Amino acid sequence: LKDNILFTKVERLVSSRNLKPKKKEGFLRIISIFSFFLIMLGVAILIIVLSVLNVFTTELTNKILGLNPHIVIQPNGFKIDEKYITKIKNNFTDISVSKTYSGEGIIINNEQAKGIILKGINSEEKKIKEFLKKSIVSGDVKKFKKKNIFIGSELAFNLNLDEGDKINLMSSAFVATPLGSLPKQENFNIAGIFNTGFVEFDQNIIFLTTEDALSIFDKDTKDQNLEIYLKDPLEANSYKKKIEKLNKNYFIYTWSDLNKSFFSALKVERNVMFIILTLIIIVAAFNIISGLTILIKNKTKEIAILKTLGLNNSSIKKTFFLTGFTIGFFATISGIILGIIFSSNI
Repeated sequence: LKDNILFTKVERLVSSRNLKPKKKEGFLRIISIFSFFLIMLGVAILIIVLSVLNVFTTELTNKILGLNPHIVIQPNGFKIDEKYITKIKNNFTDISVSKTYSGEGIIINNEQAKGIILKGINSEEKKIKEFLKKSIVSGDVKKFKKKNIFIGSELAFNLNLDEGDKINLMSSAFVATPLGSLPKQENFNIAGIFNTGFVEFDQNIIFLTTEDALSIFDKDTKDQNLEIYLKDPLEANSYKKKIEKLNKNYFIYTWSDLNKSFFSALKVERNVMFIILTLIIIVAAFNIISGLTILIKNKTKEIAILKTLGLNNSSIKKTFFLTGFTIGFFATISGIILGIIFSSNI
């Protein structure tokens, strides 16, 4: 029965005595305390920093996904027919599919002009509806219809626009006139203003109906893109590979493809921070080892007495191992608790 016990009562007793150095071993006590606090702080900082980075990445991802579909299928010269759409819906029952079109244009107001992205959307699509309800600061989703648009708050501020104003939009498509080819222009009414929290998006994107987008770019329904929304956006690349097998004629890309360099940088930063903070914990662990080394040197007489009393070498090694393990274990637990409490209240 004794052989099956990890640490015997004697080993635990000797280890507990080692954790309480005598007054003349004050230096050893200081090393133990420093080792404890270094590991505790190292673990706590590791949890806090990684928590902050994860939350930042999650919030950023949610904001980006609020504007972008998870997967986009472009015609690439081939028409996206209903048969193909039905095939996708039958193969992937947990996705949402909608047709759309977007392109570059210019907004003109009171002798001011600015380049923008014109994005045609279907306001009835579940994900788009949720995004609009969450982001609109002025106006109503119900007003989003033909010849009505939603603009970003930064764009509205820069051009001094407000809900109900009329503006002129110019697309990159050219139409033939008696004066020659001119960019196509149409007038629209501002039905609402949205704010995503991202300045780049809020000052560069205008939402309009898919019909208006096709009209201003002089395109047909066959030129529409297919946008797919998933339950789990992180599975986008997996779905992309499966969808590509259904028809290789179309060009398919995911939201992560559009932001690959940015998210790669975040991933590298998170990994580097993990390595640096882990090194702090390793340094603290070496402090425990150095402390145990000094402890063993100071306990040579006690070790000789224990061996005389019948304690073997293995048991003596286990007592010192238990001493170091106890310091490391309770320091880690304390660090985890401290890290969680701090992260929860940031």
